[in-house]
Amino acid sequence: MAADDARWLERAIELAVQNVAEGGGPFGALVVRDGAVLAEGQNRVTRDLDPTAHAEVQAIRAACQAAGDFALPGAILYTSCEPCPLCLSAALWARIDRVVYAADRHDAARGGFDDRDFYDLFGRDRSEWHVQIEGLRVDAAPAPFDAWLALESRTDY
Repeated sequence: MAADDARWLERAIELAVQNVAEGGGPFGALVVRDGAVLAEGQNRVTRDLDPTAHAEVQAIRAACQAAGDFALPGAILYTSCEPCPLCLSAALWARIDRVVYAADRHDAARGGFDDRDFYDLFGRDRSEWHVQIEGLRVDAAPAPFDAWLALESRTDY
């Protein structure tokens, strides 16, 4: 499996380098299942003015469309860099089996990216965060979940 992993990582790195040449961020990713590429993604944050358009998220979105499902069991996410918390969460939500990355959060920090800072932030108490996170319990708070649970035709995930 190590040879296959290296081959797919090389492709993720190619996507990242290509994206830099085209004015994008230095990140590339692909989703592979059963030895075949379901989808590839490149960082489109600045191009699309979308802070969630990370390479991994782009690849996961496209892979889900290709698979016709919101879950990707049996899939592997290969990425040119250790996924940030957003991308790691997307992989978890997509039920991806493995995540394999090349560069790490320290490489990303050297390039000026916040990945390491965000990982550090999640380890601190929310009172120390630069953004306020507040809960306000109103009477209708459980209504969306009551409606969800009452819907017999729902698709559980």
